[in-house]
Amino acid sequence: MDYKKLINPYVGTPGYNCYACSPDNPMGLHLTFFEDGEDILTRWTPTDTYSGWNNTLHGGIQALLIDEVCGWVVNRKLQTGGVTSKFEMHYKRPVETNGKPLEVRAHIREQRRNLITIDATLTDSEGRVCTEATSLFFTFPKEKAANELHFKPCLAEGETQTE
Repeated sequence: MDYKKLINPYVGTPGYNCYACSPDNPMGLHLTFFEDGEDILTRWTPTDTYSGWNNTLHGGIQALLIDEVCGWVVNRKLQTGGVTSKFEMHYKRPVETNGKPLEVRAHIREQRRNLITIDATLTDSEGRVCTEATSLFFTFPKEKAANELHFKPCLAEGETQTE
């Protein structure tokens, strides 16, 4: 597959310390993101540090992973910022903390003005869907996101802002 790696526009921004995606947070997950058609995705490898039970990924960490990818869908696909308004998850099977990579994918299902419905999945290294989620995001007008919330354009490697 020919994924486009997204450039994290917030690296170097004062105060940027996101637990999920800041490469500088010493306790963080250091997620990176890719675009695959309509999907935004990340891959991450869980260890026992993130267990909720023996060899099982904590459900809150699963929620964090999915919520973060949904946020990057808004950043990339709509080129604005937003906040999670509603979040619903379905845990379908345990996610092991066996050192094998997981994949989290999300895409826009529906857009109604500034309300965006996003569908997401978390799959294990065998390609089995372990968790499904639907997120409702409240998005901000682009001007407000840029001027008040420090939003920066979300580009893929090799792109320029004029594209």
